[in-house]
Amino acid sequence: MVRMEYQPLLRGSSMRSKFPSWTLFLAVCAVGIGGTFQYGYNVSIINAPTQHIHRFLNETWISRYHMELSPDLLTFLWSVIASIFSLGGLCGALIGGSMAIRLGRKGALLMNNIIAVLAAILMGISFPTGLFELLIVGRFLIGINSGIGICVQPLYIGEVAPKHLRGGMAMGSSIFLTGGILTGQIIGLRELLGGEMYWPLLLSSSSFPAFAQLLFLPWFPESPRYLLIDRGDELSCAKALKRFHGSLQYQREMEDIQQECFALDGEKPRKPWQLFTDRSVRWQLITVIVMTMGQQLSGINAIYFYATYIFEQAGISAEKIPYVTLGTGACECLTALTCELYSWVPYVSMTSIFAFILSFGLGPGGITNTLTAELFIQSSRPAAYMIGGTISWISFFTIGMLFPFIVKGLKQYCFLVFLLECSLVAAFIFLVIPETKNKSFLEIKKEFHKLNFGGKNKEKETELYERRQLHDEF
Repeated sequence: MVRMEYQPLLRGSSMRSKFPSWTLFLAVCAVGIGGTFQYGYNVSIINAPTQHIHRFLNETWISRYHMELSPDLLTFLWSVIASIFSLGGLCGALIGGSMAIRLGRKGALLMNNIIAVLAAILMGISFPTGLFELLIVGRFLIGINSGIGICVQPLYIGEVAPKHLRGGMAMGSSIFLTGGILTGQIIGLRELLGGEMYWPLLLSSSSFPAFAQLLFLPWFPESPRYLLIDRGDELSCAKALKRFHGSLQYQREMEDIQQECFALDGEKPRKPWQLFTDRSVRWQLITVIVMTMGQQLSGINAIYFYATYIFEQAGISAEKIPYVTLGTGACECLTALTCELYSWVPYVSMTSIFAFILSFGLGPGGITNTLTAELFIQSSRPAAYMIGGTISWISFFTIGMLFPFIVKGLKQYCFLVFLLECSLVAAFIFLVIPETKNKSFLEIKKEFHKLNFGGKNKEKETELYERRQLHDEF
């Protein structure tokens, strides 16, 4: 077998910029507003109208059947409305990768907004029509939208960002997510749209981020990597890179993409199940699963879902809770310890929750999704995001269902479970994951080859394995 050596076609002699271009920065904003912002916004806005929706369910039931809802059935219907979002997110994660391949990263995000607008309409008309079923369908659809968005957005950002800025730009996903949560908490205050008369408008307000993305995103280019590697359109790729990085800076990125395209040698996008049988991505896949589960099971969603309940148990007065809860959106974090019998302890508990949210935002909140883009090359990246998204939404649903029982069983020690989980994930990160800073996707792949093909005959075994893979493809 004769190996051809790749000779770079373009040489970038200019110094790398320490900051992204305005086009690159604004592109991140354009994808973020309809991606993780939309997700965070819809996670938080459902908390404010809880009592109003309970009343709507009961009144609708009485008008239909001339009898009140039993407490158990009311709890069940509310649980369906709250948790159907997670089911929709799971479905969105399963189709997000395929949409990114067929429609492109930009095209998938634009198409995704149609789902958001439809969901907003259904949720908005549920109250005037007296059909709570529309609210359930709307929450399911906005879950699909969120699942697609948090799958495709970091994929786009990871592919357009230069390697020396990839980590910083990755925080864009986290910033928009937490910004969405905070915005939802502010808009959900009873002085704004959280009142009894306005909660349908609150739920339908998720259409605004969708319209904003439909307005701004078309002005920005498609992912250059997608254009060259998936579509084979080198001219469009060069134009996109010039817009993102400038005419004097784009050569280095073009060279990096051409090297990855050469290494792939025409390999088609892979399916999720193919990654589970591919030894060359074994530890990358394990890393994505561990990191994604670690992010969702760290306890952060327990705080966002049950912040009102936690603060109430900690001793914060009911009229202050909506405003204290804003702090959970303004920060991002590590441990929420509950109260004792002293008057100052509730505020220590509140401070602990804020500290927890801050540390989460500095770590797994911003890095996990972009790490997936770094660990896989172009042909495997969409499938990896589908797997990561599926794990994320299953974990999201699991913690939402189990946390009330954990609180009931462990009471003030409920967050010790999350402390153990965070410690195990931290140990995995320290022992397994190599540093990815300022490395190309191919360089990171070589780092993981040391884990996937360990031993004295590592290089020979890797070559034989790659030959078998090539033979199987033909």
